Amino acid sequence: MSTSDEHEGTVEALIQAFAMIIVSEVGDKTFLIAAILAMSNPRLTVFAGALGSLIVMSILSAAMGHILPTLIPKRWTQLAAAGLFLVFGFKMLMEGRAMGPGNEKMEEEMKEAAEEIEEDDAKHDGTGTVENGEVIPLEEMEEGGRPKDGHSHAKKRTGGSLVEGARNFCSFFLGPVFVKAFVLTFLGEWGDRSQIATIALGAAHNAYLVAAGTIIGHSCCTGAAVIGGKYISTKISVRNITLGGAILFLLFGVIYLYESFAEWTADEIPIPMN
Repeated sequence: MSTSDEHEGTVEALIQAFAMIIVSEVGDKTFLIAAILAMSNPRLTVFAGALGSLIVMSILSAAMGHILPTLIPKRWTQLAAAGLFLVFGFKMLMEGRAMGPGNEKMEEEMKEAAEEIEEDDAKHDGTGTVENGEVIPLEEMEEGGRPKDGHSHAKKRTGGSLVEGARNFCSFFLGPVFVKAFVLTFLGEWGDRSQIATIALGAAHNAYLVAAGTIIGHSCCTGAAVIGGKYISTKISVRNITLGGAILFLLFGVIYLYESFAEWTADEIPIPMN
C-alpha cells in the first residue's frame, strides 16, 4: 500500500467514525441525559463524567472490532459491516419517514431521559425505590404499610451491596455527579446503534483511528449537550437528522459491500510467478 493510500485510509476512518457519531448521538438519550444533568449540576463535572464514559465505550467497541478480523477473515468482517450499516440505514429511513414534522420523538426521548435520572436518584440517594418503573417515595412506602427494612428489601439491598459499594467508593473520590453522569451514559450507550457501528468500523479500519474519530465526535456532542442541550433539542429537526443519518449509513453499507467484493476478487486473482 502506498503512502497516499495509507493517508486516504486514515482520513476515511476518522471522517466515517466522526460522522457516524454526530448523526447517531445528537438528540439521542445519552445526549439528553447530559443536557438534563447539566441544568442542575456543574457543567464541567457532567461533561467529564459523560465523556469519560463515552471514551471508555469507544475504546472497548473499537477493540472488539479490532479482534474480529483475527478470528474471521477480513472479507467476512467487511461483509458483516456492510450488512449492519444497510440494516441500520433502512431502519433509520423508515423511522424518519414515519416521523411527523414536529418534535414528538425528541419530547419522548427527553421524558425517558428524565425518568431514568429520577429513578437513579431514587435508588441511590435514599429518597425512595422503584417498582414497576414507578418511583415510590419512602414516605408512601411507610404509609402503605410496606416495611422500610423488610426481609425482601434486605435481600435486594444485600444483592446489590457490592455494586453500591463500588459506586459509593468512586463517588467519594470523583463526586456523585461525576459518577451519576458516567453510569447513566454508559448504561444508555451500551448496545446502542452507535456502539455496534463503532465495532463494525473497528473491524474494517484501524481501531486506533476509529476510537479517535468516535471520541472526537462524542466530545463535540457532549459539549453541545451540557452547554445548550435543552435549547438545541427544541431547535433541531429529529426527522431531518434521522433521514440524514439513514443516507450516511446506507452509503457506508454500499462502500463496505464494494470493499468486501474487492477482497473476494483479489483472493481469486492468481499472483503471476516470475
